[in-house]
Amino acid sequence: MDLVGGLRGVLGSVANRALDLALPAQCAGCRREGAALCSECLPALDVRLEAEPGVPIGLPADIPPPLLQLEWCAPFTGVTRRAVHALKYGGERRLAPLMGAAVARRWGRVAAGGDAFVPVPASPDRVRERGYDQAALLSGEAARRLRLPSLRALERTRTTTAQFDLDRAHRASNLRGAFRVAPGVNVAGRWIVLVDDVMTTGATLAACATALLEAGAMAISAVAVARER
Repeated sequence: MDLVGGLRGVLGSVANRALDLALPAQCAGCRREGAALCSECLPALDVRLEAEPGVPIGLPADIPPPLLQLEWCAPFTGVTRRAVHALKYGGERRLAPLMGAAVARRWGRVAAGGDAFVPVPASPDRVRERGYDQAALLSGEAARRLRLPSLRALERTRTTTAQFDLDRAHRASNLRGAFRVAPGVNVAGRWIVLVDDVMTTGATLAACATALLEAGAMAISAVAVARER
């Protein structure tokens, strides 16, 4: 991580305006100074805005059970990939409102249902390191725009191996029992929409959905900023 990225990580819990004053924004897509994503790069988050709902035939793990619906805003390439990396690893939390707004636009256009957003929780170590949980920021922004609640309903019960380090056969077993509904949170009878930054096979989303259903949720859908094919 470079010096600017490190400083942004340290300042991750500071209000965005204070961060703007301390470190001028630099476009995650083209590195132009002035905005977290410039006007030319921002449309990359909406590549799939007009796409038909549902998962195109041929993608691996099309809709992993027990999810009812799976959506995403853009492929995990180019500008979108660089923006996600800047949010997750560079401390550039000013990207979160932009990505959350893209999630809201896509979900608002194609949603099958849902009455509450729930972020896929990052590990406590990652949250301490970054100063924030990026999925919680995305969920909060999307929920605000769609006038729905965002619930911190899930927590990790143990540390897991990074999914990108595993082959497809081991991803589900790596996550089995890794999530639970947080004490005091009632999800019974709710149609939950899980929110994450990136999904590949959907194993993480499926593990979260299982925990929510076991706690009494009625149905689970999911939406992510990007999908890696």
